[in-house]
Amino acid sequence: MPWLRWVEAYGLLLVTVGIIIFFSFYGPTSQTFPTMANFQIVLAGQSVLAVVALGTLIPLTADVWDLSIGAIAGLAAVFGAAFMSSGMSAPLAILAAIGVAGIVGVVNALISTKGGVHPVITTMGTSTIVAGVVTQKTGGLAIVSNLPAWLVELGHHTTFGIPALAVIATVVALFAYYLLNHTPFGRYLYAIGSNPNAAPLVGIRTGKLISIAFILGACFAGVAGIMQVAYAGGASTNIGTNLALTGMAASFLSAAAIKPGKYNVPGAVVALIFLAALNSGLNLAGVPPFVNEYVNGAALIVGIGFASNIGRLRERSGS
Repeated sequence: MPWLRWVEAYGLLLVTVGIIIFFSFYGPTSQTFPTMANFQIVLAGQSVLAVVALGTLIPLTADVWDLSIGAIAGLAAVFGAAFMSSGMSAPLAILAAIGVAGIVGVVNALISTKGGVHPVITTMGTSTIVAGVVTQKTGGLAIVSNLPAWLVELGHHTTFGIPALAVIATVVALFAYYLLNHTPFGRYLYAIGSNPNAAPLVGIRTGKLISIAFILGACFAGVAGIMQVAYAGGASTNIGTNLALTGMAASFLSAAAIKPGKYNVPGAVVALIFLAALNSGLNLAGVPPFVNEYVNGAALIVGIGFASNIGRLRERSGS
């Protein structure tokens, strides 16, 4: 039914608009939520999460769950900050940090495609190992010294009211959108995700493509890690944990927006705005912090559940 398809595609967007309107007029938040200052703070913070979500989304289009993206972002942040603190030039340190992230992607790819270990188990294991590496590298202390002033300034710079980090995230999102929707690589990933058994029968090299998806996702996470260093002015040991859940929730929720049943970049953006508006509004309303954790966890469950059951819902509706 056309109306059901429309609700599936734009329901989350309408809910997001409703949340924004509600907190803009709700008494305790009406003076703080609809302000440029809050907009800039939320947009800058969500920019890092957006790139993490896109890093998760790349392999997810092939129905490959990479649970290590948040941890890899934390690893890149720590190594990038450590390289710069030790005197390495910032451009070289940034490339090296993204390279470290890419190496983890290569490891994930080899274990999953060559070793035959399920991606969920593989990435759960590597994320735990990465957390150990981060703890060993930092000794449990944040790295904040000797960072380039321009990088820290970039994390809070705005142009016409738009944070610089949001511009970077937009460029990454446009690249991901083009990659997934306008290249053979993206179409093949979606084909693998749609029917992994049939894909090899039509000549799609699933192992190679999934490996590239793992590596690309990890490199996206590396970019997010450097963005987080710029935003926070340093790298702490718990960066990966803080980024992982919300980024994953947005990537899974993308299947509930714009292109229902299909993980997609515009849907991930809508999901991020939804989570950002809801979390920001709750914070400004004085809700205890643990409520945000409930919200993000519930969003992840709903996103996975929706993506898993959308096909059955369509069949039952007769559409």
